[in-house]
Amino acid sequence: MNEADWRAWAEQATTGLGLVDAQFRLAWLNPALAQALDLGPRRAIGQPLASLLGEPAVASQASRAREQQRAVQWRDLRLGTPERRLDVSLQPLDAEHLLLEVHVLAPPAAENSPVSASLRGLAHEVKNPLAGLRGAAQLLQRRVGEAELKALAGMVIAEADRLAALADRLLRPAGAPPQDVINLHAVLERVVALLEAEPSPLAIRQDYDPSLPELRGDADRLQQLLLNLARNAREAGARQLILRTRAEHGVRLGERVLRTALRLDVIDDGAGVPIVLRDTLFEPLVSGRTDGTGLGLAMAREIAHEHGGELRHAGPPGATTFTLWLPLEHA
Repeated sequence: MNEADWRAWAEQATTGLGLVDAQFRLAWLNPALAQALDLGPRRAIGQPLASLLGEPAVASQASRAREQQRAVQWRDLRLGTPERRLDVSLQPLDAEHLLLEVHVLAPPAAENSPVSASLRGLAHEVKNPLAGLRGAAQLLQRRVGEAELKALAGMVIAEADRLAALADRLLRPAGAPPQDVINLHAVLERVVALLEAEPSPLAIRQDYDPSLPELRGDADRLQQLLLNLARNAREAGARQLILRTRAEHGVRLGERVLRTALRLDVIDDGAGVPIVLRDTLFEPLVSGRTDGTGLGLAMAREIAHEHGGELRHAGPPGATTFTLWLPLEHA
């Protein structure tokens, strides 16, 4: 990869990256590093590394890294007010320049979250290969001529971004996901494109109500919900999937009655849900397969609840139906 391609990739990376010159000053940084340091790029360029990281010993260790041509690391550096916690590494690029890499750690308040330390570690480690995957897809997108191949590369970029955002959620404190005004049919079309790009794709029939209004939601989370349902259907032996949207009035969800709700039915012709699992279907670690994790449907219902909605199951084998209800009143 030449320097121009490397910089194009680094600009899009979700990991904080920078170049340190022979005087141990910051010569270049990507947007992720500017965010991690809470500094504008113009203010950061030319700053001594030791003052940027608030650690006097950085200069001597950076000098050792350059002289010995080996990487050095600092764990859990504390920086700024409010305090940010960073993992930092420096590795030689050539005789003079060092590559700076910065990962922002979850604040102490997040340490009591139900996400295990090992899962947070996995989320931390997965972001680097995702950045590489995204950068490679961007280069392919620029170089291929066929529109279909460009679209596939764009799909890889979008999925890498979505997975990076999921990793960020695991590394940061829990909270309500950001919601925007979205078109659910656009989300469905993206899901269909992803499913049709997979080996042995399902036959998908779309039955949309074009009059449905937009709603408030997190498009990435809803996409994850729908992918979980579709992949569960395929694992149950389904060959066909029907995606149907409708608007309904006076829908009861628990103790609430929604004046107007969006109904999305995901119907498949697979083997269905075993009778013994129907009462516990949405609980974590419940699976009808010996190699299943039992997390897909639990996560899907959690996403539905995040949106003030509900996910329900009905239908016999051959016409298994998962219905997602979403409120339309506050779109």
